[in-house]
Amino acid sequence: MYNKEKVFEELTKVMHSDNIKRDELLRDHLYTKLGGRADFFLTPTTYEEVQNIVKLSNKVDVPFTLLGNGSNLIVKDGGIRGIVLHLKNFKDIKTTDQLIVAQSGAAIIDVSRRALAEQLSGLEFACGIPGTVGGALFMNAGAYGGEIKDVLDYCHVVDRDGNLVKRTAAELELDYRHSNISEKGDIVLEATFSLQPAVYEDIKAIMDDLTDKRESKQPLEYPSCGSVFKRPPGYFAGKLIQDSELQGTNFGGAEVSTKHAGFIVNKDNATATDYISLIEHVQKTVKEKFDVELEREVRIIGEDLD
Repeated sequence: MYNKEKVFEELTKVMHSDNIKRDELLRDHLYTKLGGRADFFLTPTTYEEVQNIVKLSNKVDVPFTLLGNGSNLIVKDGGIRGIVLHLKNFKDIKTTDQLIVAQSGAAIIDVSRRALAEQLSGLEFACGIPGTVGGALFMNAGAYGGEIKDVLDYCHVVDRDGNLVKRTAAELELDYRHSNISEKGDIVLEATFSLQPAVYEDIKAIMDDLTDKRESKQPLEYPSCGSVFKRPPGYFAGKLIQDSELQGTNFGGAEVSTKHAGFIVNKDNATATDYISLIEHVQKTVKEKFDVELEREVRIIGEDLD
């Protein structure tokens, strides 16, 4: 176990102490409203601070974890040891010709709205995805036939050694709900999207239609971790869960949505343990009934409560 006082002292040398919180409750910062405490919760304000935090983490051998807004993530009730990095201060969105450059902490919904305002097409699919730019790249977020790899040109990251590096979309090896960002240990700072000029009314019509579909089919009235399972080959996860008569099933405060079976909602102060237990129950039931393995799309990180 590392010396927390020593780490805190070192952290204050590379960033302002106001942006260092100790034993911070992570559920207060995450879309799912799940998660225990972080030893150190850092909210840097410059790219240089991010680089220095990574270098410090390597120097003192303290693990660090990067969090967005956690819209497709479950943090366990025991929280996360070491350093948690949250890039909420990086929200700038800029436009140059047909390119939009967005920092990793910006909401991907806001980026799609900027594209609309600039009469640029390509990000309509993202108009209802409740994640950040960084999170969208991390999992190659997609919806309604579109995905990040369709529009990403390149991004700037801090690598595992603390260097500022440019990565092309091809270098990220984007695939269905996957990138190599985690494997490489990269921290996305900003992304550049290449879009196409289009008529404002045409773009807005598509976004309005997708918004209507999302609002009519998804349980947006409760916190959730989005689509819980990947689509198994030849099937739809939600249909399998629905046909297994699992809608409305609950473990503690977590419930399989009655509106969309592919979602598990935080209906009543659920814990991460509630969520994970329900996910495992759904997987087991679908396997027994249809002999289909449901693979999680949602990530689970952190430690169990002692």
